[in-house]
Amino acid sequence: MPSTELSLSASPAPLGRIARSGRIIACPIDETLLLVIGTGGPMADQSPVEINEDASTHVMASVVGWRLATPQSSATHGFAALLPVEGSERLPTTLRFGKAGNGKRYMVAPRTVSIGEVTAMLKDFAGPQFVHVLGRLVDVLIKPPHADQRLAAITTLLKTGAASDGYIELLGEGHDGTIALKGWAHDLPAGVCRAIVKSEDTFLADCNVAIFQRNDAPDGSAGFVGLLSANDLPRARDIKGIFYRGRGAWRYVGLHERRVVTGPLETPGHIRAMLLQSQSSPQVMLRLRDAASGYDGTETISSLPVPVRLGVDALYQGEDGAFLISGWLLDAEGHVETVRLCRQGGGARLDAGWTRTERSDVEEAFVDRPEFKSAISGHRRSHGFISRVEVLNGEAEGPVHIELTLRDARRAYMPLFPVRLPARTAALRLLGSIDPTSWALPDIIDRQIVPFLTAARSTAPTIETVVDMGPFDQAEGTAILLVAGETETDFAPLLGLLALDPQTRRAPIALVLQTERFRRHAVHIRQLSEFYRLPLRLVSVEGAGDACDLAQAAAERMSSDAVVLLSASLTPANTGWYQALVAAYEANTGSIISPTLAYEDHSIRWAGSTSLDRPDHLQSSRYAGYPVGAVNRLKLTRVAAASLDCCILPREALMEDAGASPTYLGAALKGHDLALRLSGKGYEAYWLPSLQMVGSDEVPGAGSAATARFVERVDRTLFRARWMPASETAQTFFEETDA
Repeated sequence: MPSTELSLSASPAPLGRIARSGRIIACPIDETLLLVIGTGGPMADQSPVEINEDASTHVMASVVGWRLATPQSSATHGFAALLPVEGSERLPTTLRFGKAGNGKRYMVAPRTVSIGEVTAMLKDFAGPQFVHVLGRLVDVLIKPPHADQRLAAITTLLKTGAASDGYIELLGEGHDGTIALKGWAHDLPAGVCRAIVKSEDTFLADCNVAIFQRNDAPDGSAGFVGLLSANDLPRARDIKGIFYRGRGAWRYVGLHERRVVTGPLETPGHIRAMLLQSQSSPQVMLRLRDAASGYDGTETISSLPVPVRLGVDALYQGEDGAFLISGWLLDAEGHVETVRLCRQGGGARLDAGWTRTERSDVEEAFVDRPEFKSAISGHRRSHGFISRVEVLNGEAEGPVHIELTLRDARRAYMPLFPVRLPARTAALRLLGSIDPTSWALPDIIDRQIVPFLTAARSTAPTIETVVDMGPFDQAEGTAILLVAGETETDFAPLLGLLALDPQTRRAPIALVLQTERFRRHAVHIRQLSEFYRLPLRLVSVEGAGDACDLAQAAAERMSSDAVVLLSASLTPANTGWYQALVAAYEANTGSIISPTLAYEDHSIRWAGSTSLDRPDHLQSSRYAGYPVGAVNRLKLTRVAAASLDCCILPREALMEDAGASPTYLGAALKGHDLALRLSGKGYEAYWLPSLQMVGSDEVPGAGSAATARFVERVDRTLFRARWMPASETAQTFFEETDA
C-alpha cells in the first residue's frame, strides 16, 4: 500500500483514500484487543467479524459509528471498532463485518498505528462527534476485567477528548485509603461513577458523589463532595485531576489553585460539614456518613450514650511492629460488635482472638454511676482483655487508635500511644502486671505471649564501646569472658576472686554489659580494676536481649583461639578451676567443656545434658538435685550439649552462624538452645564433673516466684516447639572419657 495512504502528519488527511480502497487502519490496544477505524455503511453497536476469510474465526466487535459530514457513494458512515483477538500473534490481513454472505470485506493496512495517532485521526475524521466517539470507546475499554491493562490507552483518548468541567477545592485522605473530594462541576452526577485519577501515573477508582447547591459557583454548576476508593490510590497531594463519566460525556475536573489537602484526622470534619446539605443515592450517603464518622484524633468512647466504656493499661510494640495490648472493656449489655486496633490504611480485630480476664476493679469504678448500675450484674466480671496483633498494614509510623463498632453501626475511638520495646521486655512487663493466681494465665501464655514471641524478629546486637582498664592485650593465657546479666550489679566479689587467684589475675579478662548498665557501672568497675590491677577490658553492647547475645557480640573483640565463658552470677567452688578447664580443652581441642553447676546449698543444678528423648527432659540431667559429692569423682563425660553459663570453647563457636532461635524470656533455655545448635554444627560437648560453679538460676525481670514459674512455662513451650520434632531421632550422649 502506498505510504501516502497512511500519512500521519501533524494534520492527518481525511480517510477518503482508505474509504475508497476498502481499507481500515489497526491499532493494537493490548495483546487481546485491536482497535480499527474505517468507513462504510451504518453498523449496529455489536457486529460479528470474520477474520482472514476464515468462517470459523468469528468474533463480536463493539462498534462506535457516526454519519460522515460529507457522505460518499461508497461510504456514508465512519466507524471505530474494538475486536477481541486473544491468541492471535499476527495482525489480520482481512476483516469482514456483518453476517456471513452479505458482510463487507476490508483489507487491513499492513502498518499499525499508535493510540495517539488514532486519536489525532479521529479528531479530524469525526469532527463535532469526536467527543461522543471517544466517550463510547472509553466506555468499552474501561469495563472489567481488563481495564487496568488498558489504562494507558484510555488516558491517551481522554487527554484529547475530555472537556474541562469545574475544580477540586479539597483533597482529603482517609484512614482506610480513600480520598475525599470537594469542589464544583457542571456535569458530575450524584451516585457512583467510574473515575480515572491523574497523578504521575493514572489509577482507576470508584467515586461516590453527592451534590449540593452552591451560591458561589458558576451558573449551571453544583457543589459536590465525593469519595474515591480503589485498591491502590496515590497520596492526595500527588493528585493532579480527575477524569469522570458525566451525564453526557467524559469530563475532566482539575485542581483549584487554592486547593486544600488534609490528612486523615482532618478529613472527617470536612465531610461532616457538607453532609447535611448534600443529596445522593442511599448507598452513597451511607458511604459518606461512614467516612464522616471516621477517627479525627479525639477520644469518643467516654461520650457514648450507652453503657460502654474502654480503657487500655499497656500497649507495647515490638521491634518487628507487632503489638501486645492489655486493657478492659465494660459492655454488660452487649452493644459492642467489634473492637479493632487501627492506623491509617490498616487495622486488625482485637476481639477475634483476645483472652478475657476478671477485672473486679472495673465494676467497682462504675457501679455507682446510674447509667451503669443496672447493667452491672456482679456475676460477669471478665471485663479485662489481653491480645496480640501482628504487624498492621498502612503507615508504619502513623498514629494508632482503637475503634469500637456498635451494633447500631455507630463507631467510637480512643487514641493510643504504644511503647516501643524489644519483644522479650514487653512480654516480661505484661506477665509481671498480671495476677499470678489468675485462671486466665495459661491461656494468655499459650494464645498471646508465645505467638507474640514466636513471631518476634530482633536485630543483631552491636558493640558500642570498648574500654581497656588494664593491659588486656599484654596479658597471657586463655581469655576469660565475663557476661553480666540483668541481675548482677555488684562486681566487686567476683573481680576480687579473680584477682586473688594467681592463675586468673594474669589472664586477659573481658567484662561485657548492656549499654545502659555500662553507663551506670563503668566508673565503679574502673575503680575495681585499678584497685585489683587486673588486665580488664570493658565491652558495651547495644541491643542485647540476654547473656547469649552479649557473649556472641563480645567475641569479636577477643583475640585468643579459646575463651572461658563465665556468667557473672557464678562463683568458683574449686581452686585451680581456670587451669583445670584449660587443661581439659587442650586435651579436646575444638570442643565445648562445662563444669558442674550447683546451687548455694551444693545440690546439683546442671550436670550434663542428655538427648531430648522425652518432652519433660528439656535440660535433662540425671543428677539434678543430687549433692555435688555424688558426681565429683566421675571422669570427663561426653554430653549432648554443654552449659554456656560456664564453659571453655573455641572463640569461633561464639561467632558461628548457628541459625535463629526463639525469643526466650529467661537465659537458661536460651543458652541450652544455642548449645544444642552448636552441637549440631559439629562442636563436641563435654561435662567436667570434678569442677563446680555455684550460683542461682533466677529469671531476670520475672518478679515474684509465681510469675517466674509462668516465665519458665513460656520458655518451655518455645523450646518444645523448636526441638521436640528433632528429639525423636536424637542420639543419647552421656559417656565417660579419659580426662
